[in-house]
Amino acid sequence: MRILVKLSTTLRDCVPGYDAETGLSLDMPEGASVRELARHIHVPPEEIKIVMINGRQSEGTDTLRDGDRVALFPAVGGG
Repeated sequence: MRILVKLSTTLRDCVPGYDAETGLSLDMPEGASVRELARHIHVPPEEIKIVMINGRQSEGTDTLRDGDRVALFPAVGGG
């Protein structure tokens, strides 16, 4: 199945050559979870604090489907 992944801020550093404009389009096995996707692209799952699938907040254990758009965000801080 084909997945589009968008990474935010510091997570981009985990994927050499990541293009923030186009994201990362890749094939994953049917039934893969968000955590499996993260490991596949070498993003430590513990660094991911927010997961969005098709614009909806999700969990790392959620199963992906063909055509999903996945956005991964690290913890953010500010003041």
